[in-house]
Amino acid sequence: MSALFVKHLTVLDFSYVHLTRGILGESWIVDVELYGELDHQGMVFDFGHVKKKVRDAVESLFDHKLVLPKGLPTLQTRSVDDGLEITWRDAQNRHYRHLSPLEAVEWVDTDEITADALIPLLEDAAMAAVPDNVSRVVIELRSEEISGAFYHYSHGLKKHDGNCQRIAHGHRSRVKILRNGKRDPLLEKAWALKWKDIYIGTEEDLMSRLTEDGVDYCQFGYDAPQGRFELTLPESQVYLIPTDSTVEYLADHMAACLKKDDPEHQFEVKAYEGVMKGAIAFK
Repeated sequence: MSALFVKHLTVLDFSYVHLTRGILGESWIVDVELYGELDHQGMVFDFGHVKKKVRDAVESLFDHKLVLPKGLPTLQTRSVDDGLEITWRDAQNRHYRHLSPLEAVEWVDTDEITADALIPLLEDAAMAAVPDNVSRVVIELRSEEISGAFYHYSHGLKKHDGNCQRIAHGHRSRVKILRNGKRDPLLEKAWALKWKDIYIGTEEDLMSRLTEDGVDYCQFGYDAPQGRFELTLPESQVYLIPTDSTVEYLADHMAACLKKDDPEHQFEVKAYEGVMKGAIAFK
């Protein structure tokens, strides 16, 4: 038996429901190993096919989706027209509501979303995409190693033609801030704390605010090419911006806020959208 491996085959950017932390944006790097007999080319599987077929198979499960544990307490679902309405309460009894087309959510038979809970499902999907000479697929999920500040954020981009239009998908992202050409770790940490476990919402998508049992909530909604999307969550977990929440706008927003607070200095903000990609803004 032979084996091949591909490090950093892809990155799964998604959001998932956590009982205490709310809706969390996440970015997990996917490494894969394939075990089997050599084919007529002397290969286990052509690297080009691994990078396409196996990558597409694993991305189709969780990428740019809201992932929910079936064992989440108080979880309720209801079919609505062409979509699915999901409601639940967190450990503080705060209310959440998510409405979307069926393909925007993924269920996992577990009490808590972890890498170990997702890996068997990813390995099954990958096995379905490889030829018969491959007898086993091993997948590892890992977080990017970040020495500085980072944050988890979720959002939705209603104008996007692809899956970014889904109202609750997200990323685990680093941030790099330079003041007058010199990196400022304190500013990076301040923004990471400001956006810790946050939902970044667009003001025009905010349908209403309401109060229930002393908790303030924000209700977002929009129509996108894939269908109708709505999300209700505690206002304490929301950061509103006047623009869409593309990473270009996020970098510009941070830089503009820094410049407003300290107009005598020059700022460069490098905001990441998950792993190894992002945008740069100068003010």
